[in-house]
Amino acid sequence: MAKLSMHGAVGNLGEYVRTQRQQAQLSLRQLAELADVSNPYLSQIERGLRRPSAEVLQQIAKALRISAESLYVRAGILDSEDIGPRMVEDAIALDPRLTARQKSALVDIYRSFVGMNDASSDELTEKLTHAKEDS
Repeated sequence: MAKLSMHGAVGNLGEYVRTQRQQAQLSLRQLAELADVSNPYLSQIERGLRRPSAEVLQQIAKALRISAESLYVRAGILDSEDIGPRMVEDAIALDPRLTARQKSALVDIYRSFVGMNDASSDELTEKLTHAKEDS
């Protein structure tokens, strides 16, 4: 049973790498060269047949200009809750339809909303704590 879940994670990783490669408009050969891995090995990763090391994932992420953490999550190395905001920012950064200025503005807005939600959550917790103390 564990093998199936690992294979599922590896397949999901491969699909994600392929999608990111295509969005970056890179051929398999180009990405393999940029990431310093062989064409067949990268092809096996994309098809979900191989589970690359963290080092190889980092090389692929660098070549694709995405966070290594997003690949670590898909490979099952990191928990997705650890990097949620980073993935949103990566998605904004990779969208070719946006200008650099628009990307910067969106990231700033996103960070301000997330910050407000964190602050609101902290305020709510504090109010609930004080309400319990008063009762």
